[in-house]
Amino acid sequence: MSKTVKLHTPLTDEDLEQLNIGDKVLLTGTVYTARDAAHQRLIDLLEENEELPIEINGQVIYYVGPAPAPPGKPIGSAGPTTSYRMDPFTPLLQDKGLKATVGKGPRGKKVIESIKKNKAVYLAAVGGVAALIAKSIKKAEIVAYSDLGAEAIRKLEVKDFPCIVANDTKGNDLYKEGQSKYKI
Repeated sequence: MSKTVKLHTPLTDEDLEQLNIGDKVLLTGTVYTARDAAHQRLIDLLEENEELPIEINGQVIYYVGPAPAPPGKPIGSAGPTTSYRMDPFTPLLQDKGLKATVGKGPRGKKVIESIKKNKAVYLAAVGGVAALIAKSIKKAEIVAYSDLGAEAIRKLEVKDFPCIVANDTKGNDLYKEGQSKYKI
């Protein structure tokens, strides 16, 4: 039976070990955004033993390129992007302390192994409800790579940001288990 868990960032091993696939999570605190180009820059820095422009230990990265903010709002529509495009980058970031990623779609085997090794999780955000997700984002500011436009790294302050545990610290996979459960 799935449960709803409220979590505050930064996340700890203890926070995440209680989660199982299918659990609903409401995130509050800081969440960073990053997509393909920003991830490549982060990895390049790590490979050169340079400091990252953001603190990733215990943090969450949301795979999103948000729409421009309408007047009076901190951000525009902010729906998840397909996560597997970040698979080549994710294990190294998790080795450096990244605790959760948020996106849509399944992750590859190497990422799931890294999730288990690093006691991390992958959280799925529902595609198609970008405007609804944006309501949980209370503040947004570009903190790195402004030249990337929508793909710049943003620091978001969120309250009850809704997601579902797709891969838990034990390596369980909601995408596989969900499909097998309903296969005819």
